[in-house]
Amino acid sequence: MKLSAKSLALALAGGLAVASCAYPTPYQPATGSGFSRAGYSDEMIEPNRFRVSFAGNTLTSRETVERYLLYRSAQLTLEQGGDFFVMVNRDTDHQQRTYNSQPFGAGPYGYWSPYWSYYRPRYGWRYWDPFYDDPFGRNFDVRTVDRYEAVAEIMIGRGPKPNDVHAFDARAVIQNLGPHVEMPGTR
Repeated sequence: MKLSAKSLALALAGGLAVASCAYPTPYQPATGSGFSRAGYSDEMIEPNRFRVSFAGNTLTSRETVERYLLYRSAQLTLEQGGDFFVMVNRDTDHQQRTYNSQPFGAGPYGYWSPYWSYYRPRYGWRYWDPFYDDPFGRNFDVRTVDRYEAVAEIMIGRGPKPNDVHAFDARAVIQNLGPHVEMPGTR
């Protein structure tokens, strides 16, 4: 009886750990690397000039990634003692990955994957299609996930905001976007 209680507790703890990862990336410093990198980062290029980025996970929308990039740019501007920032350039990178729950090399056939036509009395001659009506009875799922990362180079300025469409008042950005920014631990 004790073993099953421990097993249940372990299963619940594992389920909670997995469920905590099933949310869009909150506004936080970057963690991870490569395709699993998520959060904001910035680096100084020269005084008052920074490269700012925000990478979301596969559940974070493009709109959210771009909103968090603007928010981080405004926050960094205020941290540096500035009043406004100018977006020198900006880009949003879209990455896609396709996952297969059972790659062709796996399964009962090892690394050999049969490919031929076959006859079914009801349908006649058909070709084996690994994504539909597998005659060998293997079940697997193919899914594609999207991930976005927004990157900008900004220049920080002091004083009144210039009359430029690429210039943003840092305090106004914080005030307007702040209510839409999800901080870690607010779920």
